[in-house]
Order: sequence, then C-alpha cells, then structure tokens
Amino acid sequence: MTYAILILVVVFILLLLSNVPISVCIGMATVTTMLMSMPPEPAVTQVAQKIATGLDSFALLAIPFFILSGQLMARGGIARRLINLAKALMGMLPGGLAYVNIVACMLFGAISGSAVAATSAIGSFMIPEMNKAGYDKNFSAAANATASTTGLLIPPSNILIVFSLASGSVSVAALFIAGYLPGILTGFSLISVAAITAMIKDYRGGEKVGLLEIVRRAGDAILSLLLIVIVIGGIIAGFFTATEAAAIAVLYSFFLSVVVYREVKLKDIPQILKQTVITNAVVMLLIGASMALSWILAYENIPQNISAALIGMTNSKVIILLIINLILLLVGTFMDATPAVLIFTPIFLPVVTQLGVDPLHFGILMILNLCIGICTPPVGAVLFVGCAVADTKITHIIKWLLPFFLAMIISLMLVTYIPAITLFLPRILGF
Repeated sequence: MTYAILILVVVFILLLLSNVPISVCIGMATVTTMLMSMPPEPAVTQVAQKIATGLDSFALLAIPFFILSGQLMARGGIARRLINLAKALMGMLPGGLAYVNIVACMLFGAISGSAVAATSAIGSFMIPEMNKAGYDKNFSAAANATASTTGLLIPPSNILIVFSLASGSVSVAALFIAGYLPGILTGFSLISVAAITAMIKDYRGGEKVGLLEIVRRAGDAILSLLLIVIVIGGIIAGFFTATEAAAIAVLYSFFLSVVVYREVKLKDIPQILKQTVITNAVVMLLIGASMALSWILAYENIPQNISAALIGMTNSKVIILLIINLILLLVGTFMDATPAVLIFTPIFLPVVTQLGVDPLHFGILMILNLCIGICTPPVGAVLFVGCAVADTKITHIIKWLLPFFLAMIISLMLVTYIPAITLFLPRILGF
C-alpha cells in the first residue's frame, strides 16, 4: 500500500507542478500506479473501463442541464434584477452595498449553480457601484469572491450531485435540502464581517427606497427566484427526480431569458450551447478520471488503511473530524472541488461512518471545506475571477480576505460539530 500511494502521490504532484491539466494529472497518476500493480494491457483497459462506467450514471445527466441553465441565467438579465431587489431591501443600511453584493451572490449562485458565474455576473455590476460609493475595491472583491462560494451549498448545485455519485448512498435530493441552512449560515457570517468593516471604515448607506418600489423590484425578480421553488419544490413533492428537475430548469431558464426578459437572442443560443459543451466536457473528464482513481485506491486498499491509521491514532470523533477538516482545507488550496470530492470521499467517508457521522452531514461538511478552498490562493478559481472583475491583484486583497476566511471557518466548525444544522431540514421533510 505504501509503495502504491507513494507512486500515486509523487506522479500526481509532479504533473500538477508542471502545469498539466488536473484531469490528465489524475489519469496519468492512476495509469502509472496500475502499471506497478498489473501488466500493461489490463492496466490501460481497466482505466478506460472505469472512466466509461464512472460516467454511466443517470444522476450525472443533471450536470449538463444545470450548466446550460446557469449559462442562460448568467446572460438573461437575472443578475441585475437580483441586485436591484437586494438594493431595495438593504442598500440604505450602513455598508449596504456590501450586503447587497453578498446577498446577490448567494441568490445568483443558488439559481445558476456556479460560484464562478456568480462572481463574474454580480461582481461586474456591484464592484463598480461600490467603487463609486467610496468602498475599497479590494474589500469589494473579497466580499464578492467569498460570497459566491455559497452557491455550491445552496441548491441546485453540481458539486452536490458529484458527492452523491462518489458516496454511492446519499441521494441528491437529500443533499439539496441539507445545503440550505449551512449555506445561509455561511452567508450571514460573511455579512457580519461586512457589517464590522462598514462600521470601522464608515461606509454609509444609500437612499431609502419606498415600499412601492420594493414591491416593483420584487415583482421584477420573482420569476428568477421561482426557479429555486420549482426545482426544489418539485423534488420534495416527488413530482420529479433531481435529473428531471435539471431539464425543467433549462426549459424555465430558456423561457425566462428568451421569451420573458428577451435579453438572450436566438442567435446567442449556439454560443451558449458551445460554452455548455466545453464546460461539461471538462467536468466529465474530471469525473471519469477521478472514478478510475477511486477504483485503484480501493484495489490497493488505500481507503481502508488510511481509515485504520486515523482510528488507530485516536477514537475521538472531535479530533478526527478536525484532522479531516484541516486536510480538506489544505487540499482545497490547490485542487478544484470536483476532483477533490471524487478522490477524498471514498477515503474519508468510511472513516466518519465508522465513527457514527451521517454521510449526509459529511457531504455538506466536505463541500463547505472546498467552498473555502476555491477562493483561497494559489489555485482558487473564484478568487482569480473576482480579481479580474475588480481589476486588482491577489496580493492586494489578501488582508481583506482574512476576516472573511475566519467567518467561513467559524461556520465550518459550527456545521462540523452541530449536525442538526445540516440534518434538521432533511429530517423534517422525511429524507
């Protein structure tokens, strides 16, 4: 086992440091490890088979549909309507534009299912507005990048679908319901940081909006917010599965963006489909390669040995969960969330289930860890997008990120050690 995992880790890290795409890193590390365990022909055949069978899943059909829905939403004027509603509700408060930024990112991330899309769509509107109002652009970028990650927890979320696949036992519907309270908790922790910063920096609020204007803006945004109600409500009521809900989300997004708001033209559809295919191809290659890696990990008994080693160190659930959190936080700084979920779920899930941790609870815990990772240097994709939108550098926003990171880590600790935050809604709804 030691020999196999050493080869796996060394090959993976060397390729990653050589700037090789992560899916290729995973695939090459898997093939190399297999070649050490079996003859060349069956090794290569096994990799191909595991990639193909790993993608042969009905649940995975939801991912391209949600990606397409997110693309339509991102271009369909949804972001502007959500921002206008958030401004009407909170823009008049001291530091109000920061709250608007965070809440709009949470809403758009939930609707689009993409943290990167939320960072770009909301940031491109809000950061210039905050600059005009005298906010430090590095603070604005930090708030925007961290808040966008809540879209990974608040459904519909592709990464929750990936965890369901990797776990083999947790339903997508249960994960969708379980993500709400941790996602909202994380969002409010970020708002708390923004409130404290606003007090220190004396960021004033904007003009108060009248009740009629609030109602008008709510009416303008309600159709966008209904997507969440349709998708989640339909799943809870048993009208359709998560995969069928994803297809319905595409139809609704198309109707809203093309017919109602008319901000997506028919001539734009080929480009949207092309971008969807490119994004989906990247995700599916990552999933396929990671499923092959998961197989070789199981073949070499690596998860079982790591599980035994961790439990051999201590039988304290508190300490083992803390160790797993630290490992995932570290992993998240250099690895994207999708491969991280696929690689580390089969390693850590047996450990925590042996300690009595609910797999549903662990899934949300893992995703929240990786939410912190995708806005953390050096590889945080959301962080790079946020800096590009704000026209700043990562080194300039680090000091502004630290309080937000602290708030997210406090939320992580609460979710880790108070399982009811995750399990309350699924339990009362019968999942």
